[in-house]
Amino acid sequence: MALRDSNLIDDESVVLQLHSHAKAMIWPFVLFLVLVALAVVTLLASTSDTLTWVVLGVLAATALVGVLPPWLRWRTSSYTITTQRISERRGIVTRVGRDIPLYRVNDISIEKDLVDRLLGCGTLVIADATEKPGMVLDDVPHVDTVHKTIQQLLWNQDDGTDDGELPPTEPVRGRRR
Repeated sequence: MALRDSNLIDDESVVLQLHSHAKAMIWPFVLFLVLVALAVVTLLASTSDTLTWVVLGVLAATALVGVLPPWLRWRTSSYTITTQRISERRGIVTRVGRDIPLYRVNDISIEKDLVDRLLGCGTLVIADATEKPGMVLDDVPHVDTVHKTIQQLLWNQDDGTDDGELPPTEPVRGRRR
């Protein structure tokens, strides 16, 4: 579940709200199709009611273990980018989350393998100015657009000054004091 309006601070608004790319569900979906096909074959070729129910029970248990948990993990994981922070929330029973304020972001990098490039997704690695390791957002859909949006938010927040002194090599930004 993503950030709600009640979780936002004053003057903060949601810019992007995302789930990880649906590629995370490819193998569970393939397993689901195989289980449905096996159930249909079992029902059509059944010779014994007891054997049919045992096989269907095993198929249902396999679906509960192999399909339901990955789907729940996918549905309950979210990435939210606001005008003030980058937020990750995940967890089926126990919710876990982390927020990085935009002013703490030092670096954003993108990682895309061949499959990610074909599907238009990738991993964002966000390094921040804390002792904790950075935030890794896996399988972000439209990762290039998300990366560009975060860069724009960072650029808009930077007034071009560092404690009132503009470094000689830093370009002048949008808002100056």
